[in-house]
Amino acid sequence: MDWTPLLLSAKLAFWTMVLIPVAAAPLAYVLAFGRFRGKSVLDAVVTLPMVLPPTVLGFALLVILGPLGPVGAAWEDLTGGRLVFSFAGILIASLVFNLPFAVQPLRASFEKMDPRLLESAAILGLTSTEAFFRIILPNCIGGLAAASILVFAHSLGEFGVILMVGGSIPGKTQVASIAIFEAVEAMRFNDAFLLSAALVPISFAVLMIINKINARRP
Repeated sequence: MDWTPLLLSAKLAFWTMVLIPVAAAPLAYVLAFGRFRGKSVLDAVVTLPMVLPPTVLGFALLVILGPLGPVGAAWEDLTGGRLVFSFAGILIASLVFNLPFAVQPLRASFEKMDPRLLESAAILGLTSTEAFFRIILPNCIGGLAAASILVFAHSLGEFGVILMVGGSIPGKTQVASIAIFEAVEAMRFNDAFLLSAALVPISFAVLMIINKINARRP
């Protein structure tokens, strides 16, 4: 039994969990407290990966990240390698796919904050950026942790988007969900069962952690 797909899934989920707050936290802040024209459009764009079929999103990313796409061409000029069918490519796809799953709980966490804290920050002369780093983030660590861990669990089961952008290259882009699918197709049910059985306790443990974090939050 080859456990490489499971390790690759864990690696992908870990880096998605680590990097997702960089994009999700500022977006959640803007959507929670911003007052500007086009806010509803931005909200819809951020939420779109949550409702699009994964293959549709995967195809769009394949075009953008491909050698003729703007991001893929820039990456190839910079590194000399292709972004699609690489770990970097599926990591970007995972970040895009998981963005709304991090933004939504973070936005809810920000909106639950005591507004007097932000009023006090404004009275003290803090800018929006300073208030974000010095007031909002320290008071929403629980929400940030819960969102990141949820993204970790969600990343473990990604299939359509990853398959479209990364294909199924053993040791490189063949994550556990793809390996399970291919094992079933090849009637290697024992391999499919072992990989599936390994994912269940991991996902259950992650959900227990999230529940404990949410239980401690006011």
